[in-house]
Amino acid sequence: MIEDQIESRVGPAPATGQQRLASLDFTRGIAVMGILAANIVAFGQPSAAYIWPGGFLTEHGPVSDWLWVAQFTLIDGKMRGLFTLLFGAGMILFLDRAWGRGSGRWLQVRRLFWLFAFGYAHYLFISKTDILATYATCGLIALLFVKRRPKTQLWVGIVVYLLAAVKDIVVWGRMYVTAAGEMAASSGGMADMAAAMRDAGAADDRIETALIRAGDYGGWVTHNIAEHWTQPLLSWFQNGLEAVPLMLIGMALFRLGLFERRIDPRRQALWGWIAVLAGLAGTLAIGLWNHAGGLGYMGALWSFDGLSRVPNLLMILGLAALLALWGPRATGWLGSRVSAAGRMAFSNYLGTSILMLFVFHGWALGLFGELTRPALYGVVLATWAIMLVWSPAWLARYKFGPLEWLWRCLTYAHLFPIRREAAPA
Repeated sequence: MIEDQIESRVGPAPATGQQRLASLDFTRGIAVMGILAANIVAFGQPSAAYIWPGGFLTEHGPVSDWLWVAQFTLIDGKMRGLFTLLFGAGMILFLDRAWGRGSGRWLQVRRLFWLFAFGYAHYLFISKTDILATYATCGLIALLFVKRRPKTQLWVGIVVYLLAAVKDIVVWGRMYVTAAGEMAASSGGMADMAAAMRDAGAADDRIETALIRAGDYGGWVTHNIAEHWTQPLLSWFQNGLEAVPLMLIGMALFRLGLFERRIDPRRQALWGWIAVLAGLAGTLAIGLWNHAGGLGYMGALWSFDGLSRVPNLLMILGLAALLALWGPRATGWLGSRVSAAGRMAFSNYLGTSILMLFVFHGWALGLFGELTRPALYGVVLATWAIMLVWSPAWLARYKFGPLEWLWRCLTYAHLFPIRREAAPA
């Protein structure tokens, strides 16, 4: 009775464990773990190394080259895309509960405002791998479509995504082809532009590398604020044609019952596997083409920002379909821990970024620029182990992850209890 009175006073309360969808938690757990695997190079090496092996400060030998192909094929773009799709589904889940208690979109706007605040702080003070600010700004755009029919959301999302993908394939492909031709002819033009892009990034990387290795955290933050403070503000413009469509697709799939087993499981599994295998074949072909070409800068850029966009979408949709089916059955030792990590995805996402500060910055372990690609994956495995241990241990004592709880309190402007009540003796 008292809790009902609080809910009526502060608006809709956050979902409890009993009200959550197991499929969403499990899929989100896979995605947040995968995002660490995608971002580990950006944590431990200069930013250019994220897409281009030539940006590594350590040797990038044959084993690392093949690992680049593996990461490009299995991880890059897929985990972020899956996380984005789930964010759209989560927006609808949140709004359904809000509408059921007489609130609505303005509560979601306030929720997105605080998410942007977290993301902006994350970007400037912790890591430029941030996606939270992008989700907040693009979420405001996606919010305009929440009342549309699911099929409208789905087709608008797919069409806009594909049109943007074609645009990127053409734009970056033209740059790649022109630059390659000019380089072969030893002339300037587009080749000089490509070199200038690479060199500008390398210059910024050198500054950041020196500050990180020196343990000058204050100088590193000052550099971020001085040189990159507008980046989170412009994220909607730079990433919106990928993020907004994926959010709309996530909204539609949630409405159509993908995460609640309202679609025939055999049919869902069939098209899920077809999409995954088709996307896998496409990205593998692109990765092998890069490998055969020596993993050059412009080829990697075209592949990441253009060629991989369509096969990535296939893999994202296929993974969403398959993981939604597996989630409710993931009740064993490992599956339950992955689901717990997904319930605390916000805390785990930011928590791993904070942990990486201690691993790589010079004022702590100082491993920035020191680890090869295989060694970086060792850090990923160790961090996954931490995530899978602490998430269920925390949730055994508390209702929400620490940052999930803080975000909810800020959204509702109310201090909710976080500790679980002790079981009766």
